[in-house]
Amino acid sequence: MILVMNRFTVTPGREKDFEEAFMGRAKLVESLPGFLAFDVLRPTEEGGVFVSMTRWASMADFENWTQSEAFKQGHSRKHPGMFAGHPKLEIFEVFDSTLEA
Repeated sequence: MILVMNRFTVTPGREKDFEEAFMGRAKLVESLPGFLAFDVLRPTEEGGVFVSMTRWASMADFENWTQSEAFKQGHSRKHPGMFAGHPKLEIFEVFDSTLEA
């Protein structure tokens, strides 16, 4: 199983805009082969980092998502000024979990 995290530093005052953008997302990722789960985390402290996490059955499944038309469509909306810098992508291989892959 692969866990993919994007860390977003949101411009102060734009936190609600960020949350609304995620709540209004196209939700195309859910239909892709190998997709297991999606979570968006809100920081508990002001000025913290938001995190989106997807779980995939394999790295190949994740890579197929990033090369799909659904990915292009799901990432086509622009949000000027919402982010203080670029999101940081991190990919992990899960070697132990209570979730079944």
